Amino acid sequence: MTTATTSTYASTTSYRSTTPPPPVFIPPAGPTTPVLHIGVDIGSTTVKVVALRCPTATHLDAGNSCQCNCGTKTKSPSATPCPPAAGVGGSSSPPIIESAAASGCGSGAGAGSTASAVESGMMGEIEYCEYTKHFSDIKASVTAMLSAACTTLLGHACTMCVTGSGGLNVAQSLGVPFVQEVIACTEAIEIIAPGTDVAIELGGEDAKITYFGKAMEQRMNGTCAGGTGSFIDHMAALLMTDSAGLNELAKNHHMVYPIASRCGVFAKTDIQPLLNEGAKKEDIAISVFQAVVNQTISGLACGKPIRGKVAFLGGPLHFLSELRGRFIHTLQMKPEDVVFPDNAHYFVALGAALYGRKDPLCDVKTILASVPKILNMPREESRLPPMFASDAEYRAFKDRHSLHKVPRAEKATFNGQGFLGIDSGSTTTKIVLIDESGRLVYSYYDTNQGSPLLTTIGALKAMHDELPGVKILCSAVTGYGEGLIKAALHIDHGEIETISHYKAADFFLPGVDFVLDIGGQDMKSLSIRHGAIDSISLNEACSSGCGSFISTFAHSLNMTIQEFAEAGIYSKDPVDLGTRCTVFMNSRVKQSQKEGASVEDISGGIAMSVVKNALFKVIRMKSPAEMGDKIVVQGGTFLNDSVLRSFEKICGKDVVRPDIAGLMGAFGAALIARERYVEGRPSSTLSRSDLDSLSAVSTTKRCGRCVNNCLLTINTFSDGGSYISGNRCERGALLGCELTASKRDIPNMYEWKYRRVFQYPPRRPDDAPRGDIGIPRVLNIYEDYPFWFTLFNTLGFRVLLSNPSNKRVYELGMETIPSDTVCYPAKLVHGHIQGLIDRGIKRIWYPCVVFNTKEDSFAGNNYNCPVVGSYPEVIKHNLTVPSDVRLLLPFLPIDDPGRMAKRLKEEFRAMFPDINDKEIQQAVTSAYAELERYRSDLRKAGETAIETMRSQKLNGIVILGRPYHIDPEINHGIPDIIIANGFAVLSEDSIAHLGRQIAHDNRPLRVVDQWVYHSRMYSAARFIVEQPDLDMLQLVSFGCGLDAVTTDQVKETMERFGKIYTAVKIDEINNLGAARIRIRSLVAIIRQRLSGTSANMKPKQLTPFPGPVFFTKAMQNTHTIIAPQFSPFHMDLMVECFKLRGFKQGHYLPVLDKACVDEGLKYVHNDSCFPAVCVIGQIMHALNSGKYDLHKVAVALVQTGGCCRATNYVAFLKKALRDAGMPQIPVLSINAYGMEDHPGFQLDLWLGLRALMGLIYGDLFMNLVQRCRPYEVVKGSARALQKECEELALKQLVRCNRRGFRKTISEIVRRFEQLPLVDEKASRPRVGIVGEIMVKLADDANNHLVDFLEAEGAESITHDLSDFFLYCVYDHVTRYSQLSGSLKMKFAAHVLVAIVEHLRAYVDEAMRGSKRFHAPEHIEDLADLAEQHGVSLCNQAGEGWFLTAEMLSMLRRGITNIVCLQPFACLPNHVTGRGMMRLIRNKFPTANIAAIDYDPGASEINQINRVKLMLAIAKKNMAQETVQPPLSMSPDLEDLDLTSVPTGCMLKSRSSHGTPPTTVRAAAAEICASCSESCAARDKNIGCSSHFSGGTTACAPSPIPYHVPTEYLAKHFEAHGPTRRGYRGLYWVAIGALFSFLFDMFWLLEVFQRTGTYQARILAGKREPERNIIRAVAVALLVLLIAWFWL
Repeated sequence: MTTATTSTYASTTSYRSTTPPPPVFIPPAGPTTPVLHIGVDIGSTTVKVVALRCPTATHLDAGNSCQCNCGTKTKSPSATPCPPAAGVGGSSSPPIIESAAASGCGSGAGAGSTASAVESGMMGEIEYCEYTKHFSDIKASVTAMLSAACTTLLGHACTMCVTGSGGLNVAQSLGVPFVQEVIACTEAIEIIAPGTDVAIELGGEDAKITYFGKAMEQRMNGTCAGGTGSFIDHMAALLMTDSAGLNELAKNHHMVYPIASRCGVFAKTDIQPLLNEGAKKEDIAISVFQAVVNQTISGLACGKPIRGKVAFLGGPLHFLSELRGRFIHTLQMKPEDVVFPDNAHYFVALGAALYGRKDPLCDVKTILASVPKILNMPREESRLPPMFASDAEYRAFKDRHSLHKVPRAEKATFNGQGFLGIDSGSTTTKIVLIDESGRLVYSYYDTNQGSPLLTTIGALKAMHDELPGVKILCSAVTGYGEGLIKAALHIDHGEIETISHYKAADFFLPGVDFVLDIGGQDMKSLSIRHGAIDSISLNEACSSGCGSFISTFAHSLNMTIQEFAEAGIYSKDPVDLGTRCTVFMNSRVKQSQKEGASVEDISGGIAMSVVKNALFKVIRMKSPAEMGDKIVVQGGTFLNDSVLRSFEKICGKDVVRPDIAGLMGAFGAALIARERYVEGRPSSTLSRSDLDSLSAVSTTKRCGRCVNNCLLTINTFSDGGSYISGNRCERGALLGCELTASKRDIPNMYEWKYRRVFQYPPRRPDDAPRGDIGIPRVLNIYEDYPFWFTLFNTLGFRVLLSNPSNKRVYELGMETIPSDTVCYPAKLVHGHIQGLIDRGIKRIWYPCVVFNTKEDSFAGNNYNCPVVGSYPEVIKHNLTVPSDVRLLLPFLPIDDPGRMAKRLKEEFRAMFPDINDKEIQQAVTSAYAELERYRSDLRKAGETAIETMRSQKLNGIVILGRPYHIDPEINHGIPDIIIANGFAVLSEDSIAHLGRQIAHDNRPLRVVDQWVYHSRMYSAARFIVEQPDLDMLQLVSFGCGLDAVTTDQVKETMERFGKIYTAVKIDEINNLGAARIRIRSLVAIIRQRLSGTSANMKPKQLTPFPGPVFFTKAMQNTHTIIAPQFSPFHMDLMVECFKLRGFKQGHYLPVLDKACVDEGLKYVHNDSCFPAVCVIGQIMHALNSGKYDLHKVAVALVQTGGCCRATNYVAFLKKALRDAGMPQIPVLSINAYGMEDHPGFQLDLWLGLRALMGLIYGDLFMNLVQRCRPYEVVKGSARALQKECEELALKQLVRCNRRGFRKTISEIVRRFEQLPLVDEKASRPRVGIVGEIMVKLADDANNHLVDFLEAEGAESITHDLSDFFLYCVYDHVTRYSQLSGSLKMKFAAHVLVAIVEHLRAYVDEAMRGSKRFHAPEHIEDLADLAEQHGVSLCNQAGEGWFLTAEMLSMLRRGITNIVCLQPFACLPNHVTGRGMMRLIRNKFPTANIAAIDYDPGASEINQINRVKLMLAIAKKNMAQETVQPPLSMSPDLEDLDLTSVPTGCMLKSRSSHGTPPTTVRAAAAEICASCSESCAARDKNIGCSSHFSGGTTACAPSPIPYHVPTEYLAKHFEAHGPTRRGYRGLYWVAIGALFSFLFDMFWLLEVFQRTGTYQARILAGKREPERNIIRAVAVALLVLLIAWFWL
């Protein structure tokens, strides 16, 4: 074996080389040299190369491919050792030599989190391998490694295969195959470790899980690098060690802290305060590893348990024994189930080698000649302008900022008396000593090295040594470690850091308007008005783009922070890295590395991204004018000139950066100490001798003094003092003392609500004739429990609650959570249900409640949020429940007492047959009475709390949240922090009624008030702004997209009256350091206000609410109406429909590019979904382009009116227009509910008919083009034919008659039928595209996914846009039958569905004889399909049940490969998308589904990687399938016995002969008999392939095989029977006939209008045609109504 002699890191020096000619693969002349299989794995942080040797050189076939049995053995012979990996995911761990193992030969190259090369020279041995870090210079590193490898192996014939996240472009440059890394890893596992059930592979920034078995499932992380080697490296850096050191620390742990691992950002938020408060590094180290385990189980596994034999692969799991140990411990694995192969860190590269062993051979020399091409790989990422245009500009910049210097005192003249300021920050320690004049005497700045107390003590000792005899007159401390430092060193004063930073900024620039401070993990901005802080913005639960990210990234490149910062100055092409979370920024950096971006350009891009995060994410600046003229920037991050330059370039203003920017917190603390100094009062600060003797001991214990039971860290000092941290309330810090009476008496409505809502004692077991029923303590149960308890208690049940929430409860259900981005309250549901099951409770009641009681008559709707309303559906399909346990999870209308009683009677007939209707009615009456009693008590308690607060002369803070935020595990004790600061705590629902008493006209809202919980917030906010003694704090659950709507609205309400808006994001992170900063900042501002002259003055409205802007009739001829791009197949036709209606100037925006997305980020809330950013961004980009007269333009948007936030896109746009200074632009809403009424924009019936036709035309074009384009003979011919046919459609839309529509549809299908195609019968992967409607249909929004799939050799299938429209309409049918919908809306829905399906029937008719195309399915067929698989049609938020039905429909048609496209953290997707994946995979084991998240900051390479994984599995499955013969010629299908079909089968119930068919032949004949026209299939008594494959009415066999197994067809018939469209009945025939008659009548009316005849007859008083039409409509509706009631 040959081993690389060096393992040094690749140089970052740029390689220069001319591009060589394309390689010519020439096979060796004869079998004189061994054949090598080379695998290359190019990861996000490392590169690995492996080469395996074939047993003989003679195994070549006619195609020059290796024909050995490489990789077919199952035994793993050992090989010579491989060189060590250089750390885990990028850390510089000591070399560790492991023996290599391989079962055959092969070599592979993978681009993942590392880079490796493996070459083998003997049978089963690894001949050559290398593993090294690339330090972001992929081009140079891979070039150097491959050059060295190929030089060593010259003379060999070989195959080469590349894999890894950075390998695609390298493979293309070399002209060698690329394999997706999960597939490569699977290849290695199946050969080297057969019998493995689950493989877990962790790389540098990639994580994967593969489930083996009958149907293999493979998953990889998407937009998050949490739980990977990079995450571990970042955490190790916080502890001032590397990953190997972290492993050693973990070996000596004593306890495990809960730490988030979604990404390094959140973990730092947990870890840093633990360090600052004295927690042991050993315990933090093991906690980091446990966080990785939790992330893998809850985030990556997505609800599928990890069981059986588990293989641990990848660098982190190979080198870190304690990490493996945490997996083994958490999964409760037996020793025999642990699979830990040799060279696990090389597995992906080995798999690539094995995967490519059958490829054609080439000469190593040929590859070596191609290696220089890597240096010339094209770049795809967008770039930004250079930091400085010239050296002169840079010098001027430096000269200007050199002027802002702090006055300094000469040590020689210092009198020895000074004021001390300490800033114990998140990652650094700063000390400042000033004299009595404010001059700087001494300063210290350094990292805290994971121990802030020891660092501070050392810094103070150094100060005393340098200034012997110094006397500290007064001292103050600020920052994260304020409490610990103040207690340990006896500092005189503590101050919140926001105040300290303001004091320092005002010292440098008196009258400062705006202060921006960016520290290690904190980002805050202060707006100052009239010499007082007016508002504070802080980064929430995220430290994205702060200094810690920059320093950690610099460390990963083996550079100091100063070197990395300086590199950015000289960037000529800074990489555009986005403006989102660090996780997404890492993904962008990964893509840039792949494309060869230099360190300089990455540094410059990161600097720009940091500033964009601050301005657009934290401050959310719309205009630089908002900041004022006097701006000070500070914090250690601004010492980076690249960051400072980026700030000035973006805001367009010169700013002041003090020369002590990194010391401003400490400098401000020193100024505060000087300000608060009382002459003659000695300072308590420890002296130099006291510092020498000071020591601290840290211990931990559980508090046990309240339900929180906090884990306390107790620091005991040698002088007898102590400091306790980790406590959520004051009780934990009292060490056995009781709270003072004054604190106990402060009103706390959160505590009151928690006691009151669950105060009901259950029956005794012997007094419960109907037994036990369990109810989980989750989500809406925190409000509705009085109702459900009373209902079941009255009926004789013993009602048992789940245990209070805690981390243990969360962990109980962790492995069943299907979506890692759902909010923490929802994640807790799984544990609560599991806890009830573990307690032996056999019946568990957890109903779905979509609508809540409407409390505000002016509210637009009364929804619960999508997660609250439907999460029981997720539980039903993701929890494994014992057979004797019943989950009772019905959808119920709690908002309608009458309907509730009816629905409970229906549900209880099956659940509890012994309960009669009278009992139910009495129980319901009692339950509503008790619910109202609880709400009345709550309102009275709120009023009493205000009275008590005022009688004690206190101020109050109203926490705006949701009912479940009273759970201490969710709110993390935030109410107790407020109480500890001397403020009363009220809840929004306890005072909302007081806000509703204000006249509606005086509490206007910009948004659509659609959710009840949030409606209370709006009302409460309106009451708060008029009370001088009340302020607010909003709790926001991380991942709650609805708060993108509510937070902006509440903030606007508060700011209109000059009140402070404060929000705190909460999640499973339970460290309160960040929350305390926000709360104390709010308290400081309130107290500052109370000390002024306006303390008791009633607040007044400062700015009026902008009124509506109407689109008048006169504007139809003067204004251009623009609409955002939605679907390229539909927009031209839809715009034409509006032009025909009279809106002559209308057009849509054709482009949705990155500039539009960036524009959207400026105007839309950070938590808004990706479609909102796209829609608003398109419009604002167009309006800001200068192409439009802003006084003659209007914007049109579709408004759904449903539960999703899309209903509020109009509100988003109005805010954006107002922020951009364009409030005069009208916003037109296209909706069916009468929202946003405009006199000049009325939607009439004729426009509706045209729009429906345009919609169906667009669907038709989309299906025809997607079906033909992959097979077209002449590239582009399908699109060209589409454009040609669009002209026909547009002409028909002008006349808009039914017969012309039918004829045009037939002609379009006929022309596409004749389009020449090639390989039409070839087997291509067929990929269904489902998901959020805009991301699914807009090519620019999904990064042109259809084009990518076709380029990769696949065919895409997308459901019609009209299907989504019909789904929205059909929801009203279910809403009436199961919820609280109206009969009128149900009737209207039936009529509209019939009209649309009648029009779509012409598409059916045209495709009936088609050999190529598949007709659309009826909406009721899709609804039936969802219901038959256990998905309720009451799931109506977003895409709702339709999303699940789309996937089921495609699987029924044999389309097993599906891409589910969703905006990141989409709420409805948690339920009916990711929440139904387990259900779908259980029903269809071969389902190959890839869930792809889209977000403005998401990396395209990451998305492509996941799609490639799906395609690789699809192609592998196709290769393993036994292709079925054509269905119409298969005798086994014709004679398949169906006598075992259950009696409830739809097929049997619909049999027209009264007896069930016994064979598929008979069943097919019956189905085809129901078709309106005969076909060859029916004549042959065989049946058509489209029925078998899930089709609707087309009866001609399709020439393209569907590969549907025989047994699946039987299941299809059993589940679905004949399709609805082929079996209409009188009702649908009557609807169709009536519609045809009315359509023709209206068309004649249109003709009269065009000719002037109609107008003339009206002028003459002759209105007979109008009367006749009205009579006809009345008769038609009467007949329709009778038919509906009869059926």
